[in-house]
Amino acid sequence: MTLLDLIPYSFIIGFIGLMMAISIYFLVKSYPKGNEVMQEIAEAIHSGAMVFLRREYMFITIFVAVLFIVLWRLFSIYTSLAFLSGAGCSMLAGFIGMKASTRAAVRVTQAAISDGAAQALTVAFQGGAVMGISVAALGVVGISVFYFFTRDPIIINGFAMGASSVALFARIGGGIYTKSADVGADLVGKVEAGIPEDDPRNPGVIADNVGDNVGDTAGMGADLFESYVGSVIASMALGATLTPTLNHMSLPLLLIVVGLFCSLIGVLSIKILKNFNPQSALRNSTYISAALFLVGAFFCVKALLGNLNIFYAVVSGMIAGVLIGLESEYFTSGPPIKTLAKTAQTGSAPTIIMGMAIGFQSTILPLLTIVVAIFVSHKLGGLYGIALAAVGMLSTIGIVMTTDSYGPIADNAGGIAEMSKAGPEIRKITDKLDASGNTTAAIGKGFAIGSAALTALALFSAYQKTTNLSTISLTNVETIIGLFIGALMPFAIASFTLKAVGRTADKMVTEIRRQFREIKGLMEGEAKPDSDRCIDIATNSALIEMILPGLLAVITPLLVGFLIGPESLGGFLAGATASGVLLAIYMANAGAAWDNAKKWIEEGNLGGKGTAVHAAAVIGDTVGDPLKDTSGPSMNILIKLMAVVSLVFAPLIL
Repeated sequence: MTLLDLIPYSFIIGFIGLMMAISIYFLVKSYPKGNEVMQEIAEAIHSGAMVFLRREYMFITIFVAVLFIVLWRLFSIYTSLAFLSGAGCSMLAGFIGMKASTRAAVRVTQAAISDGAAQALTVAFQGGAVMGISVAALGVVGISVFYFFTRDPIIINGFAMGASSVALFARIGGGIYTKSADVGADLVGKVEAGIPEDDPRNPGVIADNVGDNVGDTAGMGADLFESYVGSVIASMALGATLTPTLNHMSLPLLLIVVGLFCSLIGVLSIKILKNFNPQSALRNSTYISAALFLVGAFFCVKALLGNLNIFYAVVSGMIAGVLIGLESEYFTSGPPIKTLAKTAQTGSAPTIIMGMAIGFQSTILPLLTIVVAIFVSHKLGGLYGIALAAVGMLSTIGIVMTTDSYGPIADNAGGIAEMSKAGPEIRKITDKLDASGNTTAAIGKGFAIGSAALTALALFSAYQKTTNLSTISLTNVETIIGLFIGALMPFAIASFTLKAVGRTADKMVTEIRRQFREIKGLMEGEAKPDSDRCIDIATNSALIEMILPGLLAVITPLLVGFLIGPESLGGFLAGATASGVLLAIYMANAGAAWDNAKKWIEEGNLGGKGTAVHAAAVIGDTVGDPLKDTSGPSMNILIKLMAVVSLVFAPLIL
């Protein structure tokens, strides 16, 4: 039996991975969940998160149903079913991850109280692993089923379109919610009222903690699931044009099966690594998975293609992903944040200017890394090599997403410790875990951005082949028109999402001020805030605001393609990819730099909390929050969604 003979059974491996994720979820639930006060706070966060997710999925279901009918009428029932399955897998991953995240946080707090930092790290990591392994396993299951039964690139592209559609709504909706709640809670609580972060008197605190889950867990999970699926399907679409076709189409699927196994080993390694520094433990678990994957990838490529150049293309993608992560870590956790924090000594305006400068500077190295990865992988394997570089970057998504989901769990654990008055020594443990989570989040965003660039390029190449465009000429006026409209799209979506955060945050600020003013005894701690009202405001506004950006991302490429032509749409995709990648890097890193500069001051540097320096840093962090958690991450999904929509509709546009 050869490796090719095992491909039909890959969906079974995906199901095993999903069962492992569910087993880890029940393991996390078996840990002690603290006293009654802690449980009450955790239940409020869980309830708010699930209410948001339920309402969001109702909106998304309407959109998915309409597109299901459109694809059925224009293509076939199989393409529609693939689209529906991609959307369903993305929604299921978000649901599973959200359940695990909201249940794990209180258990992390209790682990910190009863067993110390090592056990708290283990519980938080296992909570994140539920999301990480679910994303990887559902991707393997979905792609395997449609590949095994159809082997038709057009049908399989429908699966990617479903995943991308849900991801954009989930990322934008969750991002608007989390940042409006965060801005409202920080501005009125920390800046105006002068009370600590996560103080139970603040009406926006529970909504803020809910936001950590809906934005950074469900939203990020949908984001990386879409990147993961998109990279594999782009590779399959290009592999279908090569010979032997079956081997080239099967290789990406086999690589992610190997990656799922290696991610599971990385998750289990935390039992050995838990006594290390949290940041080292998280990083080393990722490196263990990556090293094991490279060994497995070597044998897979050798067995299926016999061409080790393709293996080195995969390696180039993985190295690029690690480098982009480290480059992001430098600008968001290294010396630049201390420079930014010192700038806060002269006020909020210089802080914002310096943060913007650091954000712009942070685009240089990642973009050059992406360019080198494209050059090397193309030299080694042509367009197929570029697509496989993206697969290599995301092959161990199980462990990457685990370390990313760990962050909001640790953040929520700190909030629960503060609100339940667990004591400064417990908050110190959770803050250390949270700081490591911020770094891993920056690395996760680096992987998402790098893979977005490579995947969008691969999808663009597949679109070019589908439409039989031998060249896309920059001397053609239609191409130039498409190029400029495409370059405009990320700026337009950024504008819509930032304004949405501003409008929703305005409502939150007004409500929190009203409660501080009208609820007698609230500031004295003698009355409880109306947290449900804040959750309701953030939920309703976020869901309404996410509709327009999501629809524009689907409709605009179709208008360009049908009204101007296929070559103009090619220019559109090129423009969107170039400007979208740069904006994504800038916004993610500038926002994280402002955030970590504030945290560095809060550790006691430059006077610490309650000083004018800290107040200036909080303003910078408030500006950066919607950049790094709403608008920035939506760029990754935007460029891939527009590319996959163009690819799916390419036969009709032609």
